[in-house]
Amino acid sequence: MTDDPALLPAAELVAAYAARRLSPVEVAQAALNRAEAAQPVLNAFCVLDPDAALADARAAEQRYAQGAPLSPVDGVPTTLKDLVLTRSWPTRRGSRTIPEAGPWDQDGPATARLREGGAVLLGKTTTPEFAFKPITTSPLTGITRNPWNPALTPGGSSGGAGASVAVGAGTLALGTDAGGSIRIPSSFCGVFGLKPSGGRVPTWPPTPLASLVSFGPMTRCVDDAARMLTLLARPDLRDVTALPPESTAYHQRLDADPAGWRIAFSPDMGIARVDPEVATLAARAAAVFADLGARVEQVEQVMDDPEPLMTRLRRGYTAHAFRHMGPADFAIMDPDIVAEIETSRSADLMQHLDAEMDRLALMRHMAEFHTRHDLLITPTLTLPPFSAEVERPDGESRYSWTRLCIAFNLTRQPAASIPCGMTRDGRPVGLQIVGPYGADLRVLQAARAFEAAQPWSGPPPLCAQDRPQ
Repeated sequence: MTDDPALLPAAELVAAYAARRLSPVEVAQAALNRAEAAQPVLNAFCVLDPDAALADARAAEQRYAQGAPLSPVDGVPTTLKDLVLTRSWPTRRGSRTIPEAGPWDQDGPATARLREGGAVLLGKTTTPEFAFKPITTSPLTGITRNPWNPALTPGGSSGGAGASVAVGAGTLALGTDAGGSIRIPSSFCGVFGLKPSGGRVPTWPPTPLASLVSFGPMTRCVDDAARMLTLLARPDLRDVTALPPESTAYHQRLDADPAGWRIAFSPDMGIARVDPEVATLAARAAAVFADLGARVEQVEQVMDDPEPLMTRLRRGYTAHAFRHMGPADFAIMDPDIVAEIETSRSADLMQHLDAEMDRLALMRHMAEFHTRHDLLITPTLTLPPFSAEVERPDGESRYSWTRLCIAFNLTRQPAASIPCGMTRDGRPVGLQIVGPYGADLRVLQAARAFEAAQPWSGPPPLCAQDRPQ
């Protein structure tokens, strides 16, 4: 329980609005206060627009006064990652190569659905340049930090989203995930994040990496994410590759009994070296599902290491996406991203198409896996949060510690990260819950059952006094 309206879940907020116990305006102001207090420490926002947010809140207040809310998140404070096209705000994708001037005259599908549903849009959260890193640092915005300890990274690429929602600077946060970018910061920041099935949430404008990408919710509880997905999954004609539209009210179907579910628990999927504390917490989480009546089977080998396949695919996608960039752009970009772009220019068409065929084989492999198992659970990451001052942990490549995540962008399966505990020194750890392609509701139901059995103790303190030197 909390007296701070910025920390209340969406269900309590909309009920309080309807009963006139709370105003969307006072809740928006409370969230803005938290954002402004946390910004000097966390650096989670690249755009914060109090005037627009309060205008949204006043409009929501009028709708509740008339008994006509627009959606299950009407009047709820919300943030958008700076990869998501937004009318009136710059979408610079963490890059100085994109001019601030715009014009910024369109909403992408996810922004449009949230706006149509009456969400109170606070601003835009930080991302590494073009969302290319699993941490959040860029020449445009600098280093974003972890709300549990500002000396640590919040992960990436939706690091600003994870850090902001953890401290109540928004109830809902929209992230994107092409290789773990929702689940990584959810694990590191101690929040819930869902990468929906590929195509569940329409996206636009198109990108060569679109088949890897899902837009999805990052929140402090499962119900908030389900409410958000109810809106995000609505159709948008601009995305002709999206799944057929459905009218699932995810937040109304969360309650499910896990008894009899066939759950595969894999401590490392047979492909990773997992930190011992992370492994212990994940094993305890698996035992929670067994206590709930699920048939939990430990599986040592789920698949071959997906990192080489992802590397081959990214090379081709990157070569196409950045083919127009040259020395003038590279001079103001993150050197690591420049190096990846330059390496991609040796991409070979036949090798790329071979990788696409290998990806289809992996999709089929996991489809067959799920004929035997309703869900797969694993640690979200191989390690807990590490220093914000480094690009990668000692002894690791840029993506190796994320390999438990990246497979499910290749297969387009729904995958969530939910907090499952803390290390002895106070670093959050996430549990990954993966379902068959299209089974987003099942993943949410499993996460809700786990959350009810093992409630999370967040949020972290603002730590305003701990500004990094």
